[in-house]
Amino acid sequence: MGQYRLIRLGEQIRQEISTMILRHEIKDPRVSEFLTINKVEVVADLAYAKVFVSSFMDDASVNRGVEGLQNAAGFIQSSIAKKLSVYRFPKLTFVADFSIKKGFEVVQKLTALESESKERESE
Repeated sequence: MGQYRLIRLGEQIRQEISTMILRHEIKDPRVSEFLTINKVEVVADLAYAKVFVSSFMDDASVNRGVEGLQNAAGFIQSSIAKKLSVYRFPKLTFVADFSIKKGFEVVQKLTALESESKERESE
């Protein structure tokens, strides 16, 4: 399968999982509507797809949410496979992704350093 088609399939899967989370279709109490699906990487033979999950919640809550999503993976796969016409639907694996949270913390630190620098210049 072409690289462009894999990227497009990953985006469709990402959108469907995000919609399922927002509509509370996943009944596991560990899955919060504050979870965000960053990206989905689909393997070329459509055997597996890695789903990256993040949130601004604490790390333990994100890990619990990932566990809930992993437990509901079969339900999620079957629900999405009915909507998409794909020869073979990939097995989903959910992974916690803390890159957005770390990036946000770096921006906060840079902003604090910038304001501190401006205070020193004004003195």
